[in-house]
Amino acid sequence: MNSMRALLLSLLLTISVATPAHATSGFVVLRDVDPTVQHDIRYYTAHNFVGTRIDGYRAPLCILTKQAAKALRTVQREMLKQGYTLKVYDCYRPQRAVDHFVRWARDLADQRMKPEFYPRVDKTRLFEDGYIAEKSGHSRGSTLDLTIVKLPPRHQRPYVPGERLVDCAAPNRFPDNTVDMATGYDCFDTLSHTDDPRVTGQARENRQLLKSAMVRAGFRNLAEEWWHFTLNDEPFPDTYFNFPVAR
Repeated sequence: MNSMRALLLSLLLTISVATPAHATSGFVVLRDVDPTVQHDIRYYTAHNFVGTRIDGYRAPLCILTKQAAKALRTVQREMLKQGYTLKVYDCYRPQRAVDHFVRWARDLADQRMKPEFYPRVDKTRLFEDGYIAEKSGHSRGSTLDLTIVKLPPRHQRPYVPGERLVDCAAPNRFPDNTVDMATGYDCFDTLSHTDDPRVTGQARENRQLLKSAMVRAGFRNLAEEWWHFTLNDEPFPDTYFNFPVAR
């Protein structure tokens, strides 16, 4: 009996060690594929709708499947020719981070980031309205959140935890150095819908510039979020990974 237990324990240890290495073999760090893409990995910081670093983000890195990273490099080359650069907010997202979002959404007492990220949405409706879910395409490794920055990039001041928060859809929202997209990143508001008719002028043109370039490279946009894109031919369409964001 003891020898059987020892054998089972040995097998379990082998599986637990081997799984992360196997899981990450199809992934790359974006900077290794294209170091010119700007980064503002919000879930590594406190400047997000939760208000703290999210579980699983051990480094401010964009990790993607090899296929998604190569396709994004194609988009970046097109942007650079037009005088812009891409900036990524989030890429691969481990399941443990999604679980963190779910726990936060169920804690109705925690409203500290509401003035910036969901000023017009009652927190009790985050699941029903689709802003929070128990699974995310990001965990499959071929989905990312991004925007466009005009070259040369302007300085972006750091977010200071505890500072006065401004509505993410207001003209004087947090001074991101990106082009105008009518809302900030992760703005829980219908104004974030890519083709919302209230978004006009330069902001609408900027959204279409990003969307068109991404679509040409093989990505599809999530209609409810102008910043959210998924590779059409993603290599892991049914797998939700949980390894941390780290090298």
